[in-house]
Amino acid sequence: MDPFKTLQDTISAALVSTTRSATQLSGADLPFQRSLNPALGTALDAQNARLLQLAQRLLENAAASSDAVGPKLPDVEAVDGNWKGVVDIVDSLLEKADISLDEYTGVVKRLSPSGDQATAASKSRSTAPKHIQKPQLSFEHPPQNHETGGFKPLVTTKPHAQIPLEQCLETFRDSKGREHYPHPYQTEIETYEYPSSVYRKAEPHPYAPLESTTATFVDTPEALAAMLAELKTAKEIAIDLEHHDNRSYIGLLSLMQVSTRDKDWIVDTLKPWRRRLESLNEVFADPNVLKVLHGSYMDIIWLQRDLGLYVVGLFDTYHAARSLGYPQASLAFLLDKFTGFKAQKQFQLADWRTRPLTDDLFKYAQADTHFLLYVYDNMRNELVERSDLDDPEQNKVHDVLVKSKETALQRYEYPLYDTELGLGSAGWYRLLSRTPVNYNPQQFSVFKAVHKWRDDLARAEDESPLFIMPNHAVFSIARTLPKDKAGLMSVIQHLSHILRPRMDELVTVISEAKSAGENGPDLNDTLKKISEILYPEREVAKRMEQIATEPVSAFAPTLQPAPSIATLDTPAPRTPSSSFWGTLWSGGAAQQRRPVSTLSVNLALPLPPLTAEIFAESGGFSNEPDTPQTEKREHVFVPKDERPPEDERTDIFVVKQLGGRKRKRTEGAEETSATPITASNPRVNEFDDDEMMLDEEDEEDEEDEEIRNKKDEKARRKAAKKQAKRQKALQEAAGYGDPPGYDPDEPAFDYASAPSVLRAREVEAEQSRSGKKKKDRKKKDQAFNPYAGLTNAPKGLPRSQKEGPGKSRTFTS
Repeated sequence: MDPFKTLQDTISAALVSTTRSATQLSGADLPFQRSLNPALGTALDAQNARLLQLAQRLLENAAASSDAVGPKLPDVEAVDGNWKGVVDIVDSLLEKADISLDEYTGVVKRLSPSGDQATAASKSRSTAPKHIQKPQLSFEHPPQNHETGGFKPLVTTKPHAQIPLEQCLETFRDSKGREHYPHPYQTEIETYEYPSSVYRKAEPHPYAPLESTTATFVDTPEALAAMLAELKTAKEIAIDLEHHDNRSYIGLLSLMQVSTRDKDWIVDTLKPWRRRLESLNEVFADPNVLKVLHGSYMDIIWLQRDLGLYVVGLFDTYHAARSLGYPQASLAFLLDKFTGFKAQKQFQLADWRTRPLTDDLFKYAQADTHFLLYVYDNMRNELVERSDLDDPEQNKVHDVLVKSKETALQRYEYPLYDTELGLGSAGWYRLLSRTPVNYNPQQFSVFKAVHKWRDDLARAEDESPLFIMPNHAVFSIARTLPKDKAGLMSVIQHLSHILRPRMDELVTVISEAKSAGENGPDLNDTLKKISEILYPEREVAKRMEQIATEPVSAFAPTLQPAPSIATLDTPAPRTPSSSFWGTLWSGGAAQQRRPVSTLSVNLALPLPPLTAEIFAESGGFSNEPDTPQTEKREHVFVPKDERPPEDERTDIFVVKQLGGRKRKRTEGAEETSATPITASNPRVNEFDDDEMMLDEEDEEDEEDEEIRNKKDEKARRKAAKKQAKRQKALQEAAGYGDPPGYDPDEPAFDYASAPSVLRAREVEAEQSRSGKKKKDRKKKDQAFNPYAGLTNAPKGLPRSQKEGPGKSRTFTS
């Protein structure tokens, strides 16, 4: 099982348990419980002291491997007083965690130590000296940190050349007018043909047990010559490097491991004569020797920068692992998969400037290349087996070789500093773009000034900028804007021996940058400008993709013109407020109700001009565009006496008796539905006579109506019972019971027979004539109460009814 996954699950379970306990404690009234029970107060104080001690130990252990100092927590109030120190330690740990995750996933070569290797790591640190004199001070060619031009290759000769060295040193200028030197072996790498053995399966060459072998340490020119003679006879070699970048601005190549099928070498690359290692180009650039490296993205750069070495014929096992779809692509994973060797990768974090090397460091360095050729044999066979060499799309071998060539073609360039835009490997843009901050112009100006001051100091002292001042301290200074030395020391918990004597100088830099930032550029505007410079094609492609994915309306069959390159008017890449809820709180609903401009709507048929005269006519748009428009008709006042009489009836109904004779209900319905009532229908003229005959036949109608009402009432009750029974069955199936006070015999509310608010007077008069409403005549004049029958409505679901597990509420009509 993956040890990292096991550790992650253990930590997650512990965090969940701790969070739940803290939540439960926060909901309890501890001060009240303390006042009731003195023994509980004593126990709480003891637990508080224990938790503070544990927290202080955790912070001290975390600070031991970071650039901060653990704060003291003697009591609860000290947590708030030293909160900045806690934040600095957490920030430093998060920075290291980000790097460690890249190492673990194989993005970079370095890997973080695993939990079961902590003992070996502590043993290695205990044997190594704490203070090591900088080896670069004794180099014949010390590193140059202030170079501004293009990096000139260090090679003085060019073995196995297809193009002479003189032509390879002719400079060229890029699009920005900067001068560069080409890759000396660019033509040799691009035209290189891998040996046929790379495309064939073969039995892996066995390796000798690591315990029975030892590597040869090369630390003299004579040992270098002997190693070079043996390497020239090999067909494949494995190469690996160890680098140190904590006490040097550009870093130091500290060690190089080389292995053949039968022998291992460890080369000391910190000797003053390290430039003589250029002679290894006789093998490294030899097209007849295949060079196997793992994760060589940075190795190629380090070889060029420090030793002037170039690799022709590279096979990178990292690209092979990605092409084969392995769950991990680290060297430790490959060694464990193919050889069962457990690499103690925590030694990657060791100080490789240590001389002499400890036994653990020496054995670890040998293991990096001792098994690598055997790993290459197995991965090559798997690539060939899973490739179709005749189909370029299914040729995994070809893909790995192409990516390996691209890696070998990298060129080292000096880390230039761009003060205005912060571009480049040493600039502030990369750091600021990864951190969610929203500085005002003054804070932004201070951030740039402090970052530039730290970089200048690191170049002058040949130190790593992170050793002088960690990144989180730069952010803290820009956020708080300290005014004096005391405020600066409260922000920066850890002061390196280089930074401490320069505190006054840093305070001056902050003060000047703060004054210059009052009218300085805004952070969001600057980030927009940089984004448009770096990714103009990306912005265009994104907009084109949005247009391609938008649905095409039937009213707009033609496509709009392609958008131009993004300008400074584009939205800022970050906003002062969160947009997590979309337009819910930003007035999105109001914006959606805005009328659509007619300029943005393309119709299939043209419309006439929408002028005020068109809407002034009663007929709306005219079908005859040539007809002259009529004048607007004005309203003429008509006295009340001269107005036509209005129909006082408030509802529409059908008279049951027509023509002065008694009919059956079905007959009247058939005649009513068959003969429409129009202006020419004579039944309309007979309407008044029928209305008068209603009083004469009231008695017979009442008897028929009473019978029908009883039948209808019986049918309604029967249907209501069936409906209640069906609803009860559904509720029982869904896990609900009947609500309190539910009566299954209660009939459903009949909205059709409910008294109408509009015809309240007529209904009362009709009920009074039929004898159903026997009340005093005096009460007839009272106003109608529309809320009188409000309590007769069916009861809703009670509030105590809750959902059952795995079930949802079901509502039926």
